[in-house]
Amino acid sequence: MKCAALTGISPEVIKDLKAGRPRTIELQSAHNIVTIANVEPGPDTHIFMTSVDVGDLSAGDAGICVYLISTSLSMKRIVEFSRGMYYEERERMSARVQVRYCAASVVKEVFHESLTQPTEVEVLKSSCYHAG
Repeated sequence: MKCAALTGISPEVIKDLKAGRPRTIELQSAHNIVTIANVEPGPDTHIFMTSVDVGDLSAGDAGICVYLISTSLSMKRIVEFSRGMYYEERERMSARVQVRYCAASVVKEVFHESLTQPTEVEVLKSSCYHAG
């Protein structure tokens, strides 16, 4: 299955998602914002999440697949004044995503051209069967 990938996610966040609780995560990394801006939320939309950095992501890396419930992009403007003569204006874009755990998965292939292009991966969803 091919899906968008969010990288550099905290292992604690991934552990919390594995517990089954939906979570809202704020993303500030440019490559993750570019990736999430190209994905529409929906009941069948999957996102791969891993703690591995985008530059190190390769086949065999483990992570989780999550359902993308909702997304929100926002721009924050910060203005700093110094002694009334000088001011600096900055803008910071962030994305908030609400996700719910789907399955553990492993990267089969990575599709990442540059920081201005979305990161996508081909993943293998792990299956776990229990005798009843």
